[in-house]
Amino acid sequence: MQLSAWPSAVNAVRVRPRFKLNRLMLQKTIFTVAALGFATCALFARELKEFDNDVNYDEARVPHYDLPDPLITAEGKPVTTAEQWRNIRRPQILSLFANFIYGAVPVPPDPIAQTYRVMKEDKSFMGGKVTKLDVSIRFKNRKGTAETHVLVFLPNKAREPVPAFMMLSFDNPRGSSFQLSSSRKEHLRNGVPLGQLADQGYAYVSVYHGNLVGHNEVSFGSGIHKLFFRDGQSFPKAHEWGVLTANGWTGMRTLDYLETNDRIDASRVAVMGHSKMGKATLWAAAQDQRFAMAISAQSGCGGAALWRRKYGETMAKLNRFPHWLCINARKFNGHEDDLPVDQHMLLSLIAPRPVYVASGTADTWADPHGEFQSANHAGPVYKLLGKKPLSTTKLPPPNQPLLDGDIGYHIRTGGHSVEPYDWQQFIKFADRHLQGK
Repeated sequence: MQLSAWPSAVNAVRVRPRFKLNRLMLQKTIFTVAALGFATCALFARELKEFDNDVNYDEARVPHYDLPDPLITAEGKPVTTAEQWRNIRRPQILSLFANFIYGAVPVPPDPIAQTYRVMKEDKSFMGGKVTKLDVSIRFKNRKGTAETHVLVFLPNKAREPVPAFMMLSFDNPRGSSFQLSSSRKEHLRNGVPLGQLADQGYAYVSVYHGNLVGHNEVSFGSGIHKLFFRDGQSFPKAHEWGVLTANGWTGMRTLDYLETNDRIDASRVAVMGHSKMGKATLWAAAQDQRFAMAISAQSGCGGAALWRRKYGETMAKLNRFPHWLCINARKFNGHEDDLPVDQHMLLSLIAPRPVYVASGTADTWADPHGEFQSANHAGPVYKLLGKKPLSTTKLPPPNQPLLDGDIGYHIRTGGHSVEPYDWQQFIKFADRHLQGK
């Protein structure tokens, strides 16, 4: 297949005791240290960056802001038809995100050969309920080679091609995360309810974020980017792709592979991700309209949350990861109001396909209210295209999901993670949109 372009720990010291402790004193000491340890663990369950003095977690301090209208063209003309959206406004917004936020994928100097190889097949996984495939996707041109390792889990009872959840994942396919859990029946160690997915007729696909680009990439010399560099080029240009675009691109190339697997219905693939990978998920789905649905779990700043609220993580905070976004995005550090877009417009690019946004009450770094408002303000585009927006314009109470529209949302109690509650809502949403249940 030829592709030429794509849209510390404290040291332990042993000392001789100078006096003896009675048992009661020793017990009190142990209990006090243990209590202190638990408190410390609870405190640092959140990352240190979240405690910066200049981070706003006060809703009363959110500045006044005006959002750009996704239904007004760059020329100032209103968009009133689906045709105008598809042919005029959508391409404009897509270009703005590519050039000013995430970075565009350049045309490679030479065609890239993309090949697939099933490295291992296990038909007896989970007691024979699932077939597990280890798949290699390899890219090659005269600039070099790059390879990513994808895991595919297929329900063995299915007699027809099945829809799939594709997760852009932090979990290394060669690690233990994809072994069966010893404490939760028919779950993977990373918490994925694989048995339930198989029972309900879904495949599960895991796309690792670290094969083609580093988590906090600084050189771009050893992964996929080198295949796209022009002669003499050693770093992406200011408008070219950063880490998040590369993560999303990996998912898009995995979808290419799924189109060749006759056990999966590639027209019914939901792309999903959490945190950083939730950001990449939304951008991937915005670019590649083959994805049938997108699910963002606590993606926050650079994902579902509105930039202009400046609540929790901000553009400047996100750009401390130097190249998650493109270089051009740094111009807007502290100047989010100058952005020509905001994240409700990213969600709008996914329309008319269903999109689901999930938040956590304790995940204030990700700005749950900003995530909800982004989903809310994407509503007019969905409505223009004949789809159903959110059923309310107010943030719903915790654990009361909004599942009846083409935009879905929930905020659950808890912090920055993907919990069983989240999975249950994702599956319900997918059942409705991918299986017509």
